[in-house]
Amino acid sequence: MATATAPPVVVERLPGGRSLTPLSWDGVMPILMIAPSVILIAVFVYGFIGRTAFTSLTAWRGVVPDYTFVGLRNYERLFQTEKFQADIVNTIHFTAFFLAGCLILGLGAAVLLDQKLRGSILFQNIFMFPLAISFIVTGTVWRWIFNPNYGLNVLFHNLHLDFLQSGWLTSPNTALNSLTIAAVWQMSGFCMAMFLAGLRGIPEELREAARVDGASEFQAFRYVVFPLLRPITLSAVIILGHISLKIFDLVFVMTFGGPGYSTDMPGLNMFITTFRQDLFARGAAIATVLLLMVALLIVPYLVWTLRGETER
Repeated sequence: MATATAPPVVVERLPGGRSLTPLSWDGVMPILMIAPSVILIAVFVYGFIGRTAFTSLTAWRGVVPDYTFVGLRNYERLFQTEKFQADIVNTIHFTAFFLAGCLILGLGAAVLLDQKLRGSILFQNIFMFPLAISFIVTGTVWRWIFNPNYGLNVLFHNLHLDFLQSGWLTSPNTALNSLTIAAVWQMSGFCMAMFLAGLRGIPEELREAARVDGASEFQAFRYVVFPLLRPITLSAVIILGHISLKIFDLVFVMTFGGPGYSTDMPGLNMFITTFRQDLFARGAAIATVLLLMVALLIVPYLVWTLRGETER
């Protein structure tokens, strides 16, 4: 019985001794499939980033573009303004307490849910509910809650707990903390879901081995479980840090940066500078600084991840 044989593949030799194989449809098809996405990302993401960085080096003020090159003058004036200095301080304060609140509440809720107690499914759904709404809705709801006329202050007064009343969003001393509470309320469920997935993925044999060696539940969690959750913790820090650095909509709805500069953030400052004051070059400078702040957080994580995959 005759069998069909494939025709031999002709391989051309280059002068340097390298071989040149003909392109096949299987090799071209993946390139054609990803080419549109690569082109769109290159134009509408990295192209616009480059355009924004270039605009920050010009003298564009007003509606009519002015591409006169002024170097780093916009950055120098930006960092000399009291408002932007307050933005940086507020961002650091908000990010620190936002991360701490989300991680602590998320981890605590995940540990409780991992015990598989009665009603844990209901509690899990309630804790995850804020993730289904936007920061705009969250800001509106918490602005009502912090309203002195019909919010928490009225509740505390009716319960004869007047010492708990506060200015909340109207006092410079409490406005940023009130903003942080609203953000933590929305994003702590995200941390809970990540930590719960990590806890459910840890083999029970590791905990049993720790108990057999005489470790208490707390010691087993501290020395066995928690180290295994470090990659998830790092991922949560990166994602939440990225959100906190570019926060805009929650501040816009709840305080609009006030009172004074007590809750102002770079994202809101960029919006007001660009679209309310028509200072496009300075707004582009704020956007570039914001991009660099996010890059300082994300790039080391990406390098660490790629290095780990390479070592494997």
